[in-house]
Amino acid sequence: MWPEVRIIFRADSGFCRWKTLKYCDKNDIGYVVGLATNATLKRLVAPFMNAAKNAYDVTGFKQRDFHEFEYGAITWDRKRRIILKAEHLDKGANARFVVTNLELPPEDIYDGLYTQRGDMENRIKEQQLYLYADRTSCSRFVANQFRLLLASAAYVLIEYLRREGLAGTELARAQVSTIRLKLFKIAARVVVSVRRIVLHLSSGYPYRMLLTRLATQLVPT
Repeated sequence: MWPEVRIIFRADSGFCRWKTLKYCDKNDIGYVVGLATNATLKRLVAPFMNAAKNAYDVTGFKQRDFHEFEYGAITWDRKRRIILKAEHLDKGANARFVVTNLELPPEDIYDGLYTQRGDMENRIKEQQLYLYADRTSCSRFVANQFRLLLASAAYVLIEYLRREGLAGTELARAQVSTIRLKLFKIAARVVVSVRRIVLHLSSGYPYRMLLTRLATQLVPT
């Protein structure tokens, strides 16, 4: 459907398997995958980590630098490009490894692509914890699938509200639970007439102006 679009596979070290990497290489799929530390890697990067420690000892401030080299585990089919984050903190050395087939600079790969994985996991937790995507207790698969579909649709709706309606406001980066609590779960008096349905909200509602702004931005006049 989209032959010009390149897929980039991003995952933590639990998914770093040579068959997965080989498949990505064969099918022109980019990847940025965490790599677990081992004795060989520690030996290879010892000069970089020692330099970070020496700089920390001199300055007393966190040291952080990026390097790259080729490495292939015994079980891999070939060597691949490895990105090293050589960091030394007040708690000690903190080396992180990423294997990739992308040609971006090391820091761009780590900070611009790999670390965004953490934010993605936060979004998944939002859907699970606050929109009950894990409520799949029905005895039928289709019923559980429909529940998950509803939770997913609710998340898409709230994400749209957060991105388009709440941009530039105090809730621009609020979690789903906060948006639900402050903008959705509002007591109101419903008055139904022949021509319309009117919601009467309390004049003391603390987020009155924010809700008005949100409605104005999203509802066509």
